[in-house]
Amino acid sequence: MNLILFENHELGRALSRRDERTIHLLKTLHKKAGDTFEAGILGGQRGSGIIEKINLDGSILVSLRVYETPPPRLPVRLGVGFPRPIQIRRLLRDLSNLGVEAVDLMGSELGEKSYRDTKLFDDGGARSALIEGAVQARDTTIPALTVFARLEDWLRERPWERPEGGINARVPLLVAADNVRPEGTMSRLSPTKRPVVLAVGSERGWSDRERDLLEEAGFLRLSLGSRALRTETACVAATILAMEKIGELG
Repeated sequence: MNLILFENHELGRALSRRDERTIHLLKTLHKKAGDTFEAGILGGQRGSGIIEKINLDGSILVSLRVYETPPPRLPVRLGVGFPRPIQIRRLLRDLSNLGVEAVDLMGSELGEKSYRDTKLFDDGGARSALIEGAVQARDTTIPALTVFARLEDWLRERPWERPEGGINARVPLLVAADNVRPEGTMSRLSPTKRPVVLAVGSERGWSDRERDLLEEAGFLRLSLGSRALRTETACVAATILAMEKIGELG
């Protein structure tokens, strides 16, 4: 953990000895009462914390001094066909770590329908993965996460155009990763100041009908190279290329 995150309702309460944050502070970092550590409030500011007391039962009481606003999330929204459940947690962690503004998971025609039945959205696993990615980046914010039944629903609702959709008022650049019928390559996109909306298919990619739907919705179909990539690899590669195009890697 590069940052110990707390939620507002946890402030002033002791962390149990089984809490992963307690274990990290005491067992991994070997902190003692009076020691400080990097800390933040989920959705708020970051700064430092201090271990005020280690209780006899192994729980700890901490106090925070937060004063720094983290950098804003990147103007990048990513819609992705459901990957295997074992990959979803890694995908959400990595996209949160990279700083994207929003992640939309959606069903696709060539994707395995059973992948949508994951319990990660019911047991808190998805949110936990997003927080894990933020902690690694020393961030206190996490991407918005939405689930859509089908690509058509995502294209029809166009969540990036909603006031609460995250992407700002500038017209976004719409890009769909497609190695089968590409119109060009992402590497050859010109630098832009526009926000970016990315669409990445499931492991088997897009159907021809979905390619037509994306084109009709204004998406450029661009290649990520000649290799067939895992869904999470394609998402990370597309996001980093988008970051380069909007000047976030300079």
